[in-house]
Amino acid sequence: MERRAFLRAAPLAVGALALPGCRPSASRGAPAGAAAVITGKSVRWRLASSFPRSLDTIFGAADRLAERVSSLTGGAFTIRVHPAGELVPGLQVLDAVESGSAEIGHSASYYYNGKSPSLLFDAAVPFGLTARQHNAWLLEGGGLERMREVFREFGIRNLPGGNTGVQMGGWFRRPVRSLADLKGLKMRIPGMGGEVMAALGVTVQVLAGGDIYPALERGAIDATEWVGPYDDQKLGFHRVVKTYHYPGWWEPGPALTFYVNQKAWDELPSTYQSALEAASREAALGMMAEYDAKNPPALKELLAQGVELVPFPDDVMRGAAEATKEIIEEIAGRDASFATILSEWRTFRDDSNRWFRTAEKRYEDFAYGE
Repeated sequence: MERRAFLRAAPLAVGALALPGCRPSASRGAPAGAAAVITGKSVRWRLASSFPRSLDTIFGAADRLAERVSSLTGGAFTIRVHPAGELVPGLQVLDAVESGSAEIGHSASYYYNGKSPSLLFDAAVPFGLTARQHNAWLLEGGGLERMREVFREFGIRNLPGGNTGVQMGGWFRRPVRSLADLKGLKMRIPGMGGEVMAALGVTVQVLAGGDIYPALERGAIDATEWVGPYDDQKLGFHRVVKTYHYPGWWEPGPALTFYVNQKAWDELPSTYQSALEAASREAALGMMAEYDAKNPPALKELLAQGVELVPFPDDVMRGAAEATKEIIEEIAGRDASFATILSEWRTFRDDSNRWFRTAEKRYEDFAYGE
């Protein structure tokens, strides 16, 4: 169901729809005054998450999805959410959904760019779109349809799964004062950000969220990035190192995605499909709002515990931007799908940047000034 079809069908997911052999059922957790959904076929799904349950905001988007789907279907369609490692390891979620061992998953698509570099556009490209820009591209700029062409290769239907907003640059044993300080550094960083760091001399590792702290603690890595103050505080990185770099130029607006096995999707009643679409967008919106509310007090607490905020120096930013451009052009030269999406994505980005420079940036420069 594409965007406009979804908008036409979504009211059915919250209205009284007459289905043969169905009866009205209370809508648990629905807003006061919302019409009850008339339930029908009983559906039980399993969701594999890439994230540990302790990270309540990023993992919690899947819980929010499951609760809303149950509410909209009067409890007829239930989804059991499994944290990373319970059904499959955190970095094998797409594989699990592709094979059908889980009907739905929640993950970041840059974990799987080895399968198709075009998946990077679903999550984040270094020096790319902010969360608002990515959401606009996805929902109104043709991005969702483009990404569905990519996911179709894996028998998967993609749904919006959230965004963290621009991320921090990560935790380092020693401050990075120049581009030369990156050489030989062992760092946990996934996606194209990892490719760029590797081009700058970093030894890159990709670890799931729950595996990062022990690797940092025992010295297997010298640095790591994750999300931002709220999650990073929960993972305890500040107990091992105190240098906190910013910004996370590799993830200016990284999106999460719900992966749905296409066969399982096709077997759903159309009203359940509408409920799942509506719930995914609610979960995606909720994640961004939670991070925007939780990161400020978490940062304040980290600073009170001796954490030092250090901006990446200009030569690191310039070097990373140049390496990003070279890597993108190299991939586009060998992958036609990537090149097609890149062309459309760049046009959208350039137009969007022009608008954001006009009003947003001028206001932010004044309002956020120290």
